Amino acid sequence: MKIASFNVNSLRVRLPIVLKWLADHQVDVLCVQETKVQDVDFPAEAFDDIGYHYVFKGQKSYNGVAIFSRHQIEQVEYGLPDEPRDEPRLIKANINGIAIVNTYVPQGHLPESVKFQYKLDWFGRLFSYFQRNFTPEDAVLWVGDLNIAPKPIDVYDPKTLLGHVCFHPDVHKALEEVMAWGFVDVFRKHCSKSGEYSFWDYRMRNTFDRNLGWRLDHIMATPPLAEKSTACYIDKKPRAAERPSDHTPVVAEFDWP
Repeated sequence: MKIASFNVNSLRVRLPIVLKWLADHQVDVLCVQETKVQDVDFPAEAFDDIGYHYVFKGQKSYNGVAIFSRHQIEQVEYGLPDEPRDEPRLIKANINGIAIVNTYVPQGHLPESVKFQYKLDWFGRLFSYFQRNFTPEDAVLWVGDLNIAPKPIDVYDPKTLLGHVCFHPDVHKALEEVMAWGFVDVFRKHCSKSGEYSFWDYRMRNTFDRNLGWRLDHIMATPPLAEKSTACYIDKKPRAAERPSDHTPVVAEFDWP
């Protein structure tokens, strides 16, 4: 079973890239973030035409999450139960015996801002969500743009960037608490190399060509599922396409069921 995560940074703008990528890779499940499209304008027909089921929750211009699957999608849930803001950032679905939780974690803006505290609080609510609804013995996959580079190896200049909202000790602690509940970083299970990134900032010159990136997009699995993982990799080709997202897909393969 092949499962991917991709922050598309506007699904409608990136639709040709997404459709070509699906045609080339034939993944079983694709989780996307930052769809940036209200539900009434979701490009459903394009995915009907290629045989994918889908669930989604979005809003105009910001946020938004969706799951596309070749398998039936069951037991869908949207959002965290105690979410104080009406932002589409989480969608959960059961697919082929796996509970897949697709998240777009708040970015945080600046460490001194209320948005950064919201990010930390969001992780706390997510931790409670996993505790209430699952056990580490369940087959659970937590994927998405987590807006965190977990380790120095996951960012191009860890000394300079330490303290950034996506590479900050408080965020690292928040992530570690969720991971300690019972998740394995599937990419790092298979790859220990530096220089492996999933995001390159538009706002800096030639970041992709110079590989000035961050590994912000992740696939985390509970131990029963992580044990079944056979590969995990970052596909950089979509980032080199015309009008690309600033992110690129992360793909995990499992010997499942």
